[in-house]
Amino acid sequence: MSNRILVLYGSYRSDRMGIRLANFVINRLRARGDDVTFIDAKAIGLPMLDRMYKEYPKGSAPEALEILAGQIRGADGFVFVTGEYNWGIQPGLKNLTDHFLEEWFWRPAAIVSYSAGRLSGARAATAWHGTLSEMGMVVVSSTIGVGPIAQTLSADGEPIGDGGKALERSFPRFADDLAWWIEAAKAQRARKAPPY
Repeated sequence: MSNRILVLYGSYRSDRMGIRLANFVINRLRARGDDVTFIDAKAIGLPMLDRMYKEYPKGSAPEALEILAGQIRGADGFVFVTGEYNWGIQPGLKNLTDHFLEEWFWRPAAIVSYSAGRLSGARAATAWHGTLSEMGMVVVSSTIGVGPIAQTLSADGEPIGDGGKALERSFPRFADDLAWWIEAAKAQRARKAPPY
């Protein structure tokens, strides 16, 4: 049975380089047999957080929130593809994530970061680790960092150059770790109801 994985991406820029990495992750996970849904914060276009999904009376949340809540609840795991902005996380992805809380609980999340420079979005990945943990996800220890992204992935998300070769080598371990945690979380949820 394939794992249901949401790949979440948050850039609102007109020239989005990170979409290359999102496409790479989606294509490689699908090639492994996973059922992958792409969640693009820009395409969904949620307003800045005023009211969380859970704060709406049942059945009265905006349609985009209702659909996304169902997708999150139905997922077995998550991959957050994040750029680094001024040593921090992308506001578009953070805003989308903050609209929900309980929907994320007891599932694993993996972080894939990128930047135009050589640090590969490592500071954003570090910041996301604590944020996702606080939101009830188990963050897997394997991460992927890509930078400079334009020298690692082509416009259609295919590996190029030495950076692309390194990315191809590191992806199987990353995906295996995510799959292990997905299976562990599935087994635990089947065995025992969540504590609250």
